[in-house]
Amino acid sequence: MSRLKVLPQYLLPKRALTTFAGRVAGHKGGQYTTTLIKWFVQQYGVNMDEAANPDIASYTSFNEFFTRPLKPGVRPLAKADFVCPVDGAISQFGEIDDHQIFQAKGHQFTTTELVGGDATLAAQFQHGSFANLYLSPKDYHRLHMPCEGRLTRMIYVPGALFSVNPTTARGIPRLFARNERVVCVFESKEHGPFVLTLVGATIVGSMATVWHGIVNPPRAAEVKEWRYEDRNIVLKKGEEMGRFLLGSTIVMLFRKGTIGFNPEWAPERAVRLGEVMGNKPAAKRP
Repeated sequence: MSRLKVLPQYLLPKRALTTFAGRVAGHKGGQYTTTLIKWFVQQYGVNMDEAANPDIASYTSFNEFFTRPLKPGVRPLAKADFVCPVDGAISQFGEIDDHQIFQAKGHQFTTTELVGGDATLAAQFQHGSFANLYLSPKDYHRLHMPCEGRLTRMIYVPGALFSVNPTTARGIPRLFARNERVVCVFESKEHGPFVLTLVGATIVGSMATVWHGIVNPPRAAEVKEWRYEDRNIVLKKGEEMGRFLLGSTIVMLFRKGTIGFNPEWAPERAVRLGEVMGNKPAAKRP
């Protein structure tokens, strides 16, 4: 049934739709823009009371509204080794089966596929842990750090632009390893290497990081990589690291024995930025 529901996505001109949506979202259309934002807030139940600027009419473009910051203090950081980096919902999480990441019933993809074919990078997470978190249209769309980390690499991987909602995840094989994505590799003094992957989707106009700015567009036809070992780019736990211009999914990878997930977490459960994602297993504590 899920495959039948997603069949139209194979036929849609996804790249053209995404380009058009990006232009509309970036357009400063005055009253037209305000009307669009008002419709969006009502349609998706966006809580503007949490926004640093709740005045809909003051946003000059849809992108400015969509990537709005929150009021200080509305997402306090839990006292945990790892905090949830986004507002959204859990798609899947758990242990990596050798190199296989569980997407949905009947669907898996490999860590090597996810990171753009770098088997050496992927090998660091063999039998490790993963978490896939979905950001719906109503959610806050800035991405934050689950723990402190020093940036070492960023990899842009071209790909498809399927939707990433739960229905699509159940219906399209290897979804998160097929879509366009930006792979951010970090090194933590306390937790070792970890990966934060921003997954693109239909009408996601662009993905951006705080150290680079907008990564796409332009959309390259080949894998691109940036190295940062010679720079000291360190982001603290809870600090902003990037944003989506229209919603999508993040996929995180951690080494074996690094994280024990919050026992209250479950697939499809809503999550909020700053809540407990997990802690270092007791056996790993000093």
